[in-house]
Amino acid sequence: MELDRNGLEVLGRDACLSLLRTVPMGRLGLSMNALPVVLPVSFVVDRDRLVVRTSRGTKLDAALTGAVVAFEADDFDPRTGDAWSVLVRGSTAVLGAPPAQPPPVGDRALWVGDAADQWVAISTDLVSGRRFRRHP
Repeated sequence: MELDRNGLEVLGRDACLSLLRTVPMGRLGLSMNALPVVLPVSFVVDRDRLVVRTSRGTKLDAALTGAVVAFEADDFDPRTGDAWSVLVRGSTAVLGAPPAQPPPVGDRALWVGDAADQWVAISTDLVSGRRFRRHP
């Protein structure tokens, strides 16, 4: 097991993507009007990319320009004190209007409003993660 300089377990790409499959929400960081913004999104991992469902506006505008974005998700178990965090950096692409190319979401509902009529994919070009275990 590899540890970083703070004693946190360094997670490999496959472990990171597996952990992302366990949570329904994450945070999408992008530039809006030349300023950074972080927005909560519901997402799924579809093969080797992340997919969010959104409506016209900030996220879709960024996707239309092929923006490079950051995506972060994490989890914390208050009972054990164990935690993990995964950071993905990649570019966006519009997949089309549902159900044009819906990802295989399985039994996970994507948290979206009624106006969310676009699928946006995020490539997983750079993936990193850390895990903290109170009792290794």
